[in-house]
Amino acid sequence: MPHREIVVNGRKTPPSLVDLCVNTAIDNLRYLGDVGETDLYLLDRILPHCTLDQLMHVEKSSQGRDLSQVTDNLWKKFYEKQFGKDKTEEVVRRMVKSKKTFKWIQLYEAKLEYIAEQEKEAAARFKQRYEKIDARKQSRQVQICTKVPPSKNKRGFFGGSGPGYNVSNVKSNLMKKSKVDYLNSNEMKNRAAMKRMASQTQRNNGSSSSMMRPAQFKGKDSASTSRPLKPIGRRF
Repeated sequence: MPHREIVVNGRKTPPSLVDLCVNTAIDNLRYLGDVGETDLYLLDRILPHCTLDQLMHVEKSSQGRDLSQVTDNLWKKFYEKQFGKDKTEEVVRRMVKSKKTFKWIQLYEAKLEYIAEQEKEAAARFKQRYEKIDARKQSRQVQICTKVPPSKNKRGFFGGSGPGYNVSNVKSNLMKKSKVDYLNSNEMKNRAAMKRMASQTQRNNGSSSSMMRPAQFKGKDSASTSRPLKPIGRRF
């Protein structure tokens, strides 16, 4: 590592021990942490070379040490660089108006928390809006129902009472229906009428023959009765 030389009155002089320590610290800022009791004038030469993350690491590592005398102006520059000059001036006006002073590292961290909260709320709103849109799309889709609930009042197409009816019951109901339709057909009605007429005719023939049977006689009685009776003369 080359040493930084100091030019005095046009002559190069070798760096002092302090300068060597400062230069070494600047070259190894990534390893810098707790500065302990390091003098502020030395930190004023070292810390301006830190990046934002390096300076934050030094601040968090140096517990119990207030470095605001050196770092406050550095944090203001980081605030302005990240959030803009207008936002920085607005913060200054608010502090003057409220007559309150805050460290710029505190203002920087508060701004980061505010932005993170805003992003979180925006993400939640976006997620909620997406869920509403997705639910609306789902409600508009055609859904096929694979389960048919059993009907309580309506009978099935083949006379069944539900999805679990027996096939034998269906055949029995079909046979009964066919039998009823056959009995109510015109052919069966004509046959029934013919049977009734035939039975009526038989009954009529039976009654007439029974009425004629007592008037016929056989043998002597029939012969004697068949002869004509002569009138009996009057005797004197």
